Amino acid sequence: MRLLLMSDTHLPRRARELPAPLLAELPRSDVVFHAGDWVDAATLDLLESRSRRLVGVYGNNDGPELRARLPEVAYAELGGVRFGVVHETGPAQGREARCAARFPDLDVLVFGHSHIPWDTTAPSGLRLLNPGSPTDRRRQPYCTYLTATVADGALTDVELHRLPPRRGGS
Repeated sequence: MRLLLMSDTHLPRRARELPAPLLAELPRSDVVFHAGDWVDAATLDLLESRSRRLVGVYGNNDGPELRARLPEVAYAELGGVRFGVVHETGPAQGREARCAARFPDLDVLVFGHSHIPWDTTAPSGLRLLNPGSPTDRRRQPYCTYLTATVADGALTDVELHRLPPRRGGS
């Protein structure tokens, strides 16, 4: 099962559209995760229409329309792997312990907010993944997203994809 993970798309404020390489991943993905800060409902509509399955949450920059359509925390069990999605996890320091305590029944937590790619494992075994942002790199050298595979009850092939700079900006 192929997964596509993204967060913090911030359309149309940070970009006019999702990058072509990211959109090209949609038909190859069995499940798409979005960890919040969509900003516009059109992006949700697009991903709902092009994804086989979408698991998403709202973020701190998402208004009433998105909050009415999306939960604050989403859960999915895929191939025996228990996933959670949330936008905000707090400061980097202590993140693993904090998230392991808040989500003791998960195998993988996908989160966003910082725009900083993150891949760590808490002592409890909880894997924390932040795909960064495909449209707003902030202080990072590249805009990013993640792909991964679920096979035989395990998350494998986690890959961070760097996007080329956009014309006229990052």
